[in-house]
Amino acid sequence: MDQNRKSFRTHESLFHSFLHSCLGKIIILAGIIAVLLLIAHITVPGREEMTEETEDNIRQCIMANDSLPTDKIDDFINNIGYTFTHADSTFDVEIWRTFNKYNRLEYHEHPFYSTMHIHNNFRPEGTRVSIGIFGLVIPTVNYNDFLLRVGPIHKGYDRVLIKNTYIEEEYFGENPGIKEYHYHGEKSE
Repeated sequence: MDQNRKSFRTHESLFHSFLHSCLGKIIILAGIIAVLLLIAHITVPGREEMTEETEDNIRQCIMANDSLPTDKIDDFINNIGYTFTHADSTFDVEIWRTFNKYNRLEYHEHPFYSTMHIHNNFRPEGTRVSIGIFGLVIPTVNYNDFLLRVGPIHKGYDRVLIKNTYIEEEYFGENPGIKEYHYHGEKSE
């Protein structure tokens, strides 16, 4: 602004004014988002890469599981580690056969990302176990999503689920003759 001549005109270029206007900022933001979406669309992981990385993440989750239940923060931190590491080569083959027997992985491709879901008898609708975006497979795996052993829930169809139990009445002694309104000091008629 030129203050010597008492004028409010600026000596800035049209491009500078455009960059500092609201419309200019919105157009620049839309351009950045369009470039990111284009990069995301080009680098979506394919079926083979997603399957390989997800199976590796599942192996790591099974190996890391101990008898202690984990919460969401533990799962989040473990999944960050699974993203950048690989399962040990000494993984038990029998556990993996059991996993493949009772669980099924399903690949879903979207325009800007891809997902893998696990289906089993426990979760027939499926649970998302990994997301692939920008060429990176990010696990969201939880040990409780797997079905690794199957056993009978009901031990026979001829058995009754609810058993009728009878409690014998206990003798508590004689009633001391308590009358209505006895504790309030009122007499009954």
